[in-house]
Amino acid sequence: MPIDETMITRSIVKRAYRDFLDHIDVDVVIVGCGPSALVVARYLAQAGMSTVIFERKLAPGGGMWGGGMNFPVIVVQEESKDLMEEVGIPLEDAGDGYFTADSVQSTAHMIAAACDAGAMIYNAVTVEDVLIRDGEVAGVVINWAAVDHLGMHVDPIMIRSKYVIDATGHDAEICCIVQRKAGALTTPTGKVEGERSMTAEVGERMTVENTMEVFPRLYVTGMACNAVMGAPRMGPIFGGMLMSGCKAAEMIIARER
Repeated sequence: MPIDETMITRSIVKRAYRDFLDHIDVDVVIVGCGPSALVVARYLAQAGMSTVIFERKLAPGGGMWGGGMNFPVIVVQEESKDLMEEVGIPLEDAGDGYFTADSVQSTAHMIAAACDAGAMIYNAVTVEDVLIRDGEVAGVVINWAAVDHLGMHVDPIMIRSKYVIDATGHDAEICCIVQRKAGALTTPTGKVEGERSMTAEVGERMTVENTMEVFPRLYVTGMACNAVMGAPRMGPIFGGMLMSGCKAAEMIIARER
């Protein structure tokens, strides 16, 4: 068949605007698209909640792509391997309760699973602020990542949501914004406590324990949990982050019932 360049453009723009208009008022906004975000998005979407992820970088997946020091291998522990297997990720038994997986294959499977469940992922989008209504987080303020990177004076637009999840990793960016502009978080000091040096065992456990609501309708998941609560990082073992995503989804779904 003949190829019409304007038809290509029309098809892209028509679908893009349709999809975007469907995601300006949603149940859940997730900021950051690492492994915990992909797990929570998949479970929320499967539960029938409209869910959108905004990721600053071009490639979703966070730090999982790089494995350990760019060796394309990640580790998960016994307690979390079912979260990998249920999306078809092959695991290799490394002994003593540890399992390895190909980092690139794992990330690709998890992205596809979240999308297949109905979650929407927007890459190259920065969340620069939040909406606050009646003392609660009520959405986010977004712009193109390139606008932020170039320092262009372009006003953002707003997305409304019932819940926001900070999955921005080590920087806990959304929690930092809320602390600075809206008030105290549910942390010992009311502020983002800051991530501690690596202790894998403690970091893995605390990632799950620190998955919680830290401000009305603002939840935290993944490595951001430990950054907010002042716990250690854990390195290229990903079970805690996967279980954190699962816990965040369970908390929000239970709240909606």
